[in-house]
Amino acid sequence: MKRDLYETLGVAKNADEKELKSAFRKLAMKYHPDKNPGDAAAEKTFKEINEAYEMLKDPQKRAAYDRYGHAAFEQGGMGNGFGGAGAGAGGFSDIFEDIFGEMMGGGRQRRSSGGRERGADLRYNMEISLEEAFSGKTAQIRVPTSITCDVCTGSGAKPGTSPKTCGTCHGSGRVRAAQGFFSIERTCPTCGGRGQTITDPCGKCHGQGRVTEERTLSVNIPAGIEDGTRIRLSGEGEAGLRGGPSGDLYIFLSVRPHEFYQRDGADLYCSVPISMTTAALGGKFDVTTLDGTKSRVTVPEGTQAGKQFRLKGKGMPVLRSAQSGDLYIQIQIETPQKLTKRQRELLQEFEQISSKDNNPESTGFFARMKDFFDTLSD
Repeated sequence: MKRDLYETLGVAKNADEKELKSAFRKLAMKYHPDKNPGDAAAEKTFKEINEAYEMLKDPQKRAAYDRYGHAAFEQGGMGNGFGGAGAGAGGFSDIFEDIFGEMMGGGRQRRSSGGRERGADLRYNMEISLEEAFSGKTAQIRVPTSITCDVCTGSGAKPGTSPKTCGTCHGSGRVRAAQGFFSIERTCPTCGGRGQTITDPCGKCHGQGRVTEERTLSVNIPAGIEDGTRIRLSGEGEAGLRGGPSGDLYIFLSVRPHEFYQRDGADLYCSVPISMTTAALGGKFDVTTLDGTKSRVTVPEGTQAGKQFRLKGKGMPVLRSAQSGDLYIQIQIETPQKLTKRQRELLQEFEQISSKDNNPESTGFFARMKDFFDTLSD
């Protein structure tokens, strides 16, 4: 099984371009063959690092990898796990061309009749707070992208005119050339494989059928969504060339670390310091949960450091369900500082009148340690 590309570079899945480049440089310097002469393992690692970086630095290839994994780049690797009957039939080329279009000289999926081509998929990184992940929200985002030209309605031709069938390839987009006993087919050099030519292009889009514009889109973020989740907005990507179908927009979500709460799935954890006297004598305190309400925690007499209290149903909502996780309050006992003379005297007096029963854990620990080493010395 091939190693995960993000794991190969030692970066998170939401790493930006700068983080990818920095990680690649450090690893490339460490495993470069010139620094490791004769080391086959280092040479193999260096090759894996290069391959991983080449894939992830390209936004379109990265989107394909995030969506399909290594199977997006392997011949015959799409037979299972990618959605039913259509996925296996086309194999590698169908999926690859759907994601990359013309990048590798394909275009069967991307190109349609009349020279129309599917628009590219787009990626948008969005960061939200833990409170927003808890309650959900509808976010407005501004995305610079290509949209269908409103003057020529995507045809690329000046209004009143229309594209003409290419005279070189006669609309097929491909031409054949004979070389000895072989006949080689290649993309038509006149129309670029579109099968049509535009003699009088649209003045606004210059024959592309699309123009660049910033759009405002509404994104629904459901309650309980997790860090690293990807949301797909179908047809909201780049507009296709000459009226072709639009690509998709992928929203990659990251959740900012919270000042007080740590998340583990649907459960939340919070570390709360209490005074030594509260731990010894017992007491109560309130914590504010992510829904804005307060929950009271009762500390029994003799509570020890590390004790956890569970607040059932006060954690994160479980995505698309009526259930919620739990909130765990972990107790930290704060040792008094900057004691006055009287406070010191009282603590010393307490220490003098304390018995083994007041500190059973520490008394038992040192007793067991003494017995253990006494046994070794016998």
